[in-house]
Amino acid sequence: MAKQPTKKTETKSFEQSLWDTATALRGNLEPSEYKYPVLALIFLKYVGDAFTIQRDKLIADGHGSVAEQPFAYTKDNVFYLPEESRWSYLQQHSKQEDISLKIDTALALIEKSNEALRGALPDNLFSRLQIENASLSALIDAVNNIDTTSSEDVIGRVYEYFLANFAANEGKKGGEFYTPNSIVNLIAEMIEPYSGKIYDPCCGSGGMFVQSLKFIENHQGNKKDISVYGQEFTATTFKLAKMNLAIRGISANLGEAPRDTLKNDQHLDLKADYIMANPPFNIDKWRGEDELLDDARWAGYEVPPVGNANYAWLLHMISKLSVNGTAGIVLANGSMSTSTKGELAIRKQILENDLVDCIVNLPSQLFYGTQIPACIWFLSKNKKRKADNTGKTLFIDAREIGYMKGRVLRDFTAEDIAKVAQTYHNWRDGENYEDIAGFCKSSELEEIKKHDYVLTPGRYVGAAEEEDDGIPFEEKMADLTAKLGEQFAQSAKLENDIKANLKGLGYEF
Repeated sequence: MAKQPTKKTETKSFEQSLWDTATALRGNLEPSEYKYPVLALIFLKYVGDAFTIQRDKLIADGHGSVAEQPFAYTKDNVFYLPEESRWSYLQQHSKQEDISLKIDTALALIEKSNEALRGALPDNLFSRLQIENASLSALIDAVNNIDTTSSEDVIGRVYEYFLANFAANEGKKGGEFYTPNSIVNLIAEMIEPYSGKIYDPCCGSGGMFVQSLKFIENHQGNKKDISVYGQEFTATTFKLAKMNLAIRGISANLGEAPRDTLKNDQHLDLKADYIMANPPFNIDKWRGEDELLDDARWAGYEVPPVGNANYAWLLHMISKLSVNGTAGIVLANGSMSTSTKGELAIRKQILENDLVDCIVNLPSQLFYGTQIPACIWFLSKNKKRKADNTGKTLFIDAREIGYMKGRVLRDFTAEDIAKVAQTYHNWRDGENYEDIAGFCKSSELEEIKKHDYVLTPGRYVGAAEEEDDGIPFEEKMADLTAKLGEQFAQSAKLENDIKANLKGLGYEF
């Protein structure tokens, strides 16, 4: 098992301090609501600092005459801010009684002035929530301490930290919009989204897209080589995603509005090179009994049953893959073995069509909001890569990797992620791959058929081989027998002592 990595106390202290200030709002708001004003203020601080830096640069370069012209900012991917929406203005008026109204006005002005943010920012949020002025003023002061110029990604790091903590503190409801970094990182490292179209049909707060960008930057790629497409059902989460992507400088097409992807697909003609998704687990009644029966996404397959949407998500994403597309999809473990009418038939069809590239069984306790065991399906439209894996599926049992980050949450180290990703890459590329008992196995379709099309990795990888310590069996048994004799003697002595004590108290057996 991997060792727990050393914590960076310096970064943790800064973020924790900001978090502690933010949690003071919990006295005023419901737990599910207080994340929105906090994240909105972090967003305002980021765009305000970016605007000020650009404005100062324009003036320093002798272009002060255009310092109040929107084009002088948008040409460099900086949001133009009218005076009343700038962070300096809000910070200056933070002690006034109408600060809630001023913040709402600032958000409305920013959205009106920047087409890319249409529909992204909260509407009358602060006025509606009626936050106490003292709490709001303290929060503005805390957010003001974020130095967005010290590191290119400091605001993104803070935003991500808050999303994770909101999810952890809100349980199931909070976890719905946030996929833990350990899982997102693993998917990105495995499918390697360097260039092309990236799609997430249930994008939550946009974590899959953010990690794709990080992957590209970490591998010296160019974020201009990717196009981002997504969709989200919940209106407030849709706005969180837009803000999250905006502060990272990621331009994305998330559809015209929040919509249910399975019932109202806003990217009908999309063919994606990479799909990264964590759809909600085991959703029932996702369509009416007579709805979507002739949908083009199920062409060539059984119609996904009403009782569980897992296979509807699978078929939706298969329909979105380009001819060389790859997908990493997080699903409940039941998806690997269900024999429910319709689901088993679809799984057989997917396998017969040779689309299942790899299955990774995940350890427990990775998610904030659910204890449902999970796995990742990796699908591929083209298995003829460096190595021709036509008709083969790689199974990886990763249930024993990771470390406990706290009492209830497990995480992966960089080494854990590298181990799983490199195993997949070696198999995919035909370089230095070998089956490892208890961990990974490359299986032909004929073998999968013998297991009734069940995809649980444990069926294939077997048990891990125990290391031989070189001690002969007879010697081990002699040692164990001697220890057992000592324990029996100690037990007998303890029994006699207890009887003697009881006798002294007048209680004799």
